[in-house]
Amino acid sequence: MQIVRSSEELTKARAGINGKLALVPTMGALHAGHLALIDEAKRRADRVAATIFVNPTQFGPNEDLARYPRREEEDARLLEDRGCDLLWMPGIEDIYPAGFATRISVGGVSERWEGEARPGHFDGVATVVARLLLSVRPDIALFGEKDFQQLAVIRRMVVDLGLPVEIAGVPTVREPDGLALSSRNAYLSAEERRRAVALSATLGAARDAILASRPVGPALTAARESLRSAGFSAIDYFALVDAATLEPLDAPAGEMRLIAAATLGATRLIDNLALSI
Repeated sequence: MQIVRSSEELTKARAGINGKLALVPTMGALHAGHLALIDEAKRRADRVAATIFVNPTQFGPNEDLARYPRREEEDARLLEDRGCDLLWMPGIEDIYPAGFATRISVGGVSERWEGEARPGHFDGVATVVARLLLSVRPDIALFGEKDFQQLAVIRRMVVDLGLPVEIAGVPTVREPDGLALSSRNAYLSAEERRRAVALSATLGAARDAILASRPVGPALTAARESLRSAGFSAIDYFALVDAATLEPLDAPAGEMRLIAAATLGATRLIDNLALSI
């Protein structure tokens, strides 16, 4: 695996890549979910590139940028063992050079849910992903469905800007007990980790209730109460939404997602489940 750290090195490395190239953008602290993206990238392309960049513009003032886990050597080993061909670990100056003054803001799908809970977050996501796509110039880029709204924002941005890249979503990878894999799971204490499984379990129970024709409103109310009983201190949202627009639904219709964000101790967790009728 070739490791490059500057834009100049990336340009030279990219020039030497032939065939279809897949990109897996990450912020490091890799887990099995990221490695599943690499596996899928290998199935879809001839060569695979990954990036590790902890993007400061998608963190809010009171969020965890300073304590976000950084494990470059371990992450590089994992990627190489998985068959990644190129790893780009840019510096801040490569992504946001002196005088950088552009921000990409995606309307519509970014405005509710995470957009309300974390103002400015998706502007940071859209801007950094655009920079990564334009720098690496992949044919396809892969993102996990655990961050389902993020995936929707990136898809909208790529279409609106006419970027020549396919955006592919990869299903969420879970622990045996159902907890969605996340770099932030490392923040959970042993007791919090035990309780955290309630998030995926509650999503599953709400999905079963809705598919069994229980009214959506009472099903969502019961889900929020279940999370509070499990020890979640704040629930930013627990909603049934249209899978394409992310608009809330009062009744089941077509392709849908149950989406949730809640805080356990000092750790904010998100998750979602697909359902359709």
